Amino acid sequence: MSTKIKTYLAQSVGRRKTAVARVYVAKGTGKITVNHRELLNYFPKATSRYVVQQPLNLLNVGDLYDFKINVGGGGSTGQAGAIRLGITRALLKLMPNKRPELKSAGFVTRDPRKVERKKYGKSGARKSYQFSKR
Repeated sequence: MSTKIKTYLAQSVGRRKTAVARVYVAKGTGKITVNHRELLNYFPKATSRYVVQQPLNLLNVGDLYDFKINVGGGGSTGQAGAIRLGITRALLKLMPNKRPELKSAGFVTRDPRKVERKKYGKSGARKSYQFSKR
């Protein structure tokens, strides 16, 4: 029983809000697979697909590598941002000299914004119940 083991050039992790993306890069033709589905099928919104492909378009390497991505947690926007960071980190392992370009575009920095937790005595994180004096 022979199983074909694909060797990956680089692998990395990207996070955004509560989403976590594991990115594996191999030589190929530019195919992006997210959770065993094509990118077009996984992200129906064009903006999410654009966010995922931003680092590839910036460096013009979209047709050189295949990406296998496992992503979970969060919503579609958070997942797209996590994938973008994961792809950026993987490309930095392959091409460390491209770091200034990616950094100036803002793709290297992890976005720290998360949902603030609800506090007791409040109706939300900061919103209060209506105050009645009498």
